[in-house]
Amino acid sequence: MTSTTPRIRIRDLHKSFGSRTVLDGITFDVPAGMSLVIIGGSGSGKSVLLRCILGLITPDSGSIEINGEDIVAASEQRREKLRGEIGMLFQNAALFDSLPVWENVTFGLLAQKRIKRADARQKAASVLAQVGLDESVCDLYPSELSGGMQKRVGLARAIAAQPEILFFDEPTTGLDPIMGAIIDGLIVDCVKTLGSTAIAITHDMASAQRIGDQAAMLYKGRMVWQGAATSLMNSGNPLVDQFTHGRREGPISMELRK
Repeated sequence: MTSTTPRIRIRDLHKSFGSRTVLDGITFDVPAGMSLVIIGGSGSGKSVLLRCILGLITPDSGSIEINGEDIVAASEQRREKLRGEIGMLFQNAALFDSLPVWENVTFGLLAQKRIKRADARQKAASVLAQVGLDESVCDLYPSELSGGMQKRVGLARAIAAQPEILFFDEPTTGLDPIMGAIIDGLIVDCVKTLGSTAIAITHDMASAQRIGDQAAMLYKGRMVWQGAATSLMNSGNPLVDQFTHGRREGPISMELRK
């Protein structure tokens, strides 16, 4: 990869399920070290896009390059290796209920045999410290954690392998505004510390502006706007303005009334 090669490059990506088109010609770049926030209503294609980049769904056409390598054309073995280099914070943390926190945090490292089991708890403790959690949390189970603590553990798991790429799926869902701001601050700190490239999908406009350098909106499977995250609330795009301000009237609601 050269210094000018985007960390992630998407070109003319299409994906349909039966007669329903979910991604309709998506094209964008995410340079190394940048955080991109993707917004859009339910069913706009955000989650499918992430799953395509992760290699969990195969697009119908188009290319997805990571560090200049087209993962669509790569073997399953190669895609599996690339997935191991991406950290993911899931919408509801998606922790394993039957495992203590330290095993949740180091699950990927243990599965890939990148750490010895004897060293895993101490590794988990050091990563948990990065998200503001004490070592005593290591031996708790997810059911013993608050929603905010679960998100922190999920973030710790995402950064444990120091990945070059981080994905965040609705990182503040289910959190109160203060805890949401805390999680966003931790995300920004972790991304900067690691020097990672990040993509987040969210419905939370305050969160989007806190964690994103750039932002984009998906609508009916198309990317209808891209710009600075600080411009989200005054984009000048009718679709974006209606969505970000939560207005009932506008081009989106008019189509819903048909």
